[in-house]
Amino acid sequence: MADLLITGGTVVNETGRFAADVAVKDGVIAFLGHPSLAPPAREVIDARGRHVIPGAIDVHVHIREPGMTHKEDWTTGTRAAAAGGVTTVFDMPNTDPPTWDLEALAIKREAAERQAHVNFGLYGLVDERKLDSLEPLMDAGVVAFKLFYGNTTGNLPAPNDGAVLEAFEVLAARGHRCTIHAENSPILFWRENRMKAAGRTDSYAHWCARADIVALESLNRCIVLSEWTGARIHIAHESCARSVPYIRAAKARGVPITVETCPQYVLLAAEDLTGEAARIGRLNPPIREGAQREALLEALAEGTIDILGTDHAPHAVAEKTDPSIWGNACGFPGVETSMRLMLTLVNQGRLTLEQYVRMAGAAPARAFGLYPRKGVVQPGADADLAVVDLSAEGEIRGAELHSLRSRFTPFEGMRTTGAPVATIVRGRVVMRDGVVAEAAGWGRMERPDMPAPAPRNLATTTAAILRPGAMPFG
Repeated sequence: MADLLITGGTVVNETGRFAADVAVKDGVIAFLGHPSLAPPAREVIDARGRHVIPGAIDVHVHIREPGMTHKEDWTTGTRAAAAGGVTTVFDMPNTDPPTWDLEALAIKREAAERQAHVNFGLYGLVDERKLDSLEPLMDAGVVAFKLFYGNTTGNLPAPNDGAVLEAFEVLAARGHRCTIHAENSPILFWRENRMKAAGRTDSYAHWCARADIVALESLNRCIVLSEWTGARIHIAHESCARSVPYIRAAKARGVPITVETCPQYVLLAAEDLTGEAARIGRLNPPIREGAQREALLEALAEGTIDILGTDHAPHAVAEKTDPSIWGNACGFPGVETSMRLMLTLVNQGRLTLEQYVRMAGAAPARAFGLYPRKGVVQPGADADLAVVDLSAEGEIRGAELHSLRSRFTPFEGMRTTGAPVATIVRGRVVMRDGVVAEAAGWGRMERPDMPAPAPRNLATTTAAILRPGAMPFG
């Protein structure tokens, strides 16, 4: 007897699609095949006319707990994920306290385990004041690390490059990936301060402070440090079409880099964001001019940009209402709307459903050491699934979001076609027909199982040169 049977649907993996029933037992997929061979089950989902895909893995969310629960907490954030067909979220470390040592990790893990409706991974922070915590955090099960080269909520200072090099050397030796907010802080702060002094507070000022060069310089610095150390890196929220050739060239040389972009960078245009829309749409890096969208979408579709994330970054509504663009918090909710937006592109013929499954499920699972346990519908994999109706029509409305303290979106009023109608986390139905079940505490902390590390230039690491008489040659 199975616990759950999804019957009559079309299963879609990154490699193709086929008609099959899916049966779940004890949280894993126990059967995948013809309906005549499917076992009986205690619960049945009729998926006729619908598609069964791996649940989305969002590697870039800000839950805000501990310390900033006026913006979001683990209950509201993971209910939003469940509503959006997302079965695993990776939470960023810029909370209060930052997730930079074992004590802070324990505080966040307790809150998550008590409230989470979906699975979660926890990032550790790369901070020059806490380099000694990198190894203990890896031992404690952080899914990856986050490096903020650009400024962020919480005002964490960007580490100096010497500290980053040393951190990369430590991570390279263990194989953990480092996700990077790749913006050049000195450039962007210089430009921002110059504009403030000149009296610029208009809708386009934030965008102008962070011209493409801010991202391009930081991207290339990260590539050089990764290539030198062998550290696996992941570039968060890539916004620049001009970055694509550098990414492609780095991959061709064997740099261990993955890259994500977000729906806002392939769907929205800076020139359309003025007034209230600009305040809501302010984020780091900024939404760029519309001419860049198609190249980013093409890079995402072909896999040069590997992963679709969201940078889900909720804030209290009052934090997005300042008349000056500088007074508005950066970010907005995204974990709940991403799948609907991308399925709309599928319906428009701009992506295939298989491509969406790769970028939202298989690729993040591979990059962060969760594949093939996640990111694929096959026997033995975790039963983290979404049932999607490609014909479901709707309109995105901020007032309906499950991020209860952050009910606004730059996609307000956008018509969508395609939506998740059921979300299954380790065999448990946590959303059905738009209704999120009460499943607090069901979410499980996910730990990475990365491939063997491949560190480079070991004779010149910081640890090596601290030894008396050490020479990087001869």
